[in-house]
Amino acid sequence: MKNKVLILLAFTILLLVSENAIAQSHPRLVLTKKGVPEIKANLGKAPLFDSSLLEVKKEVDAEIALGIEVPIPKDFSGGYTHERHKKNFLIVQKAGFLYQILGDKKYAVYVKEMLMAYAKLYPTLPLHPQERSYARGKLFWQALNDANWLVYTSQAYDCVYDFIGAADRAILEKELFRPFADFISIGSPQFFNRVHNHSTWGNVAVGMIALVMDDAELLDRALNGLKEDGLPAGMKDNDGGLIKQEGQKTGFLANVDEPFSLDGYYNEGPYYQRYAMYPFLVFAEALQNTKPDLKIFEYKKGILIKSVYALLNLTNSEGEFFPLNDGQKGMSYYSRELVSSVDIAYLYGGKDASLLSIAEKQGRVQLDNAGMAVALAVKKKLAKPFIKKSIDLSDGQDGNQGGVAVIRNKSKDDELTLVMKYTSQGSSHGHFDKLSFSYYNNDSEILQDYGLARFVNIEQKGGGNYLKENETWAKQTIAHNTIIQNETSNFKGDFEIGDKFSSKRYFFDSSNPKIQIISAIEDNAYPNTKMHRTMALLEIDGYEKPLLLDIFQVKSNTPNQYDLPFYYLGQMMTASFKYETPKTLESLGRSFGYQHLWKEGFGKAGDENIKFSWLDHGSFYTLTSVTQQDDELLLVSLGANDPNFNLRRDAGLIIRKKNVQQTSYINVIETHGSYSTVTEAAINASSSIITVEKVYEDENYIGVSIKNKNGTSFLFVFATANNSVSKKHTLEIKGTTYSWVGTYFSKVIK
Repeated sequence: MKNKVLILLAFTILLLVSENAIAQSHPRLVLTKKGVPEIKANLGKAPLFDSSLLEVKKEVDAEIALGIEVPIPKDFSGGYTHERHKKNFLIVQKAGFLYQILGDKKYAVYVKEMLMAYAKLYPTLPLHPQERSYARGKLFWQALNDANWLVYTSQAYDCVYDFIGAADRAILEKELFRPFADFISIGSPQFFNRVHNHSTWGNVAVGMIALVMDDAELLDRALNGLKEDGLPAGMKDNDGGLIKQEGQKTGFLANVDEPFSLDGYYNEGPYYQRYAMYPFLVFAEALQNTKPDLKIFEYKKGILIKSVYALLNLTNSEGEFFPLNDGQKGMSYYSRELVSSVDIAYLYGGKDASLLSIAEKQGRVQLDNAGMAVALAVKKKLAKPFIKKSIDLSDGQDGNQGGVAVIRNKSKDDELTLVMKYTSQGSSHGHFDKLSFSYYNNDSEILQDYGLARFVNIEQKGGGNYLKENETWAKQTIAHNTIIQNETSNFKGDFEIGDKFSSKRYFFDSSNPKIQIISAIEDNAYPNTKMHRTMALLEIDGYEKPLLLDIFQVKSNTPNQYDLPFYYLGQMMTASFKYETPKTLESLGRSFGYQHLWKEGFGKAGDENIKFSWLDHGSFYTLTSVTQQDDELLLVSLGANDPNFNLRRDAGLIIRKKNVQQTSYINVIETHGSYSTVTEAAINASSSIITVEKVYEDENYIGVSIKNKNGTSFLFVFATANNSVSKKHTLEIKGTTYSWVGTYFSKVIK
């Protein structure tokens, strides 16, 4: 018996040693020594993987035929040298994968020759000649892109590590990889030692090459940051973003801890969350393969996997990310970052079959075991629909810095989606847009968020970088569908002040698909001013599509001017109010974004309601607003003080209230009808709303009645001072007493 125990113990030790040896052999990052044979065994059995492999092979073969070029760096984003070095790191990674999967040495030779060319070039390079960035690179104008290069190239090196041989590996590590890792970390602490998507890429770059070279010191640097960086507290980057604050933790783990909320929302917004997901997840995959004891996918209650779901939910019906903060419209989950994220989340997150439906839409997988697992599951027809429901994602490390609510109403063919943003500032990519919203009909914007002012990687426009109009327009409060006080942005456009505060959720309820509500409060954006916005997506009989009810209450210690813009797309149809059009255009103001708006029309409300309608993508929309006689109505378009035509020529309607201390904006957006350019038929082109009336308001409640042309009215009453779902309320409105339990009451009155 004793001998059996000793034999079993010896076998266990041998097995553990053997498994450790496999983990420490090459490849070991994304592809592994154990995983490659499994991939090879399934070639020809998983069509999605096979087609992805064929596509990559064609791309890499074409580049091999062209030959290797590593030019002297000189260009901004979009310029030739920038794009050449970018293509090099993308191609060399793929070539490494092809060598492991196909076994064809031509790919290993290509990778080796490419790396040796860089080993010869790199020691000769000074800082990049373009001086715009707060952290210049050597291959690229900013260290961020240098980090991109190392993240991808590390994977290529890992794949051909054994092929290259010890002598040449020594040259590569001495002349290229170790100096490269030192430069983007020790040599660029302002880039490496912060919490930001930039530093995430830097941390992962150093971590990936550390795992290949089995360098414990570099790995610790990647995970935990530099112990000493010599940076002064309060240092900022080019966008005004804070680089260092007292007590700030650094390194990869800090970049997992701080920017993500417990719900997986990333404080910079979905566009940059998408960008950062690749380094977050590919490094996590590499750590899982090489350092499984770290249990990285369990870190912070599995936040990395959870963040993939959050990001997928922050998309419209076509998979395009909502352009919150700095975000380019059209970026979607079809990007290469999300292909890898979905694959990794599937394999390491419990093999959720709903992710397979996203992978099917993406139409490709990454060339590793995660990609093969997805492809095999798709072949077996295991995919289930990924259902995007209404969701309220918290912001902040502890989930207490506001959030983003996405409310969806789905019918057979259509999806109306409300996105209300009440987050923290969002780091240096944040906008001054407290309590703003955007609204979608499927993938068409009904009322839009502008997004960023940048033509990414288009050299002709500012070297492909952020334009000055991003600061003067896109980040300013007037660029968003929210209230502006005294023509001044939230926090006077000061990032340092804005970074200290976040809005607060008051109420969210999506349990009833016919009445879904988000309500939030902001009381720091303007001095001694409280703003409370409540938005409800209402499915009511008598209307073709759901209505969006928007109640925006503002209270201040002093009288102020308030502007509430609505930025629509498409063609204006009608306006119920009289307005004048000036013969000479003038800008609406001088600063905080107002200088970019042309004042194209102006009038006064005159009535208790005004209506404004427009047509876009074959649907009609009508805004009905509760107004007072002195309310000013401004028809505006973007483009003033824009000599280089960097801004889109978008249009908007602004409702202005002057010299008021306490007021409420009540608006209803109605989606209705259709127009076909083929049949030239306009159906249900007019609004079904007769009137919208504020029937009650005091310190505790606000009540709104929406009257339909069929004679019915819809009453909505909201408790603005007590959000308890169990609170009993009794209220008399126009001689009728209403009693209910909870935060709101609604009723159709015939």
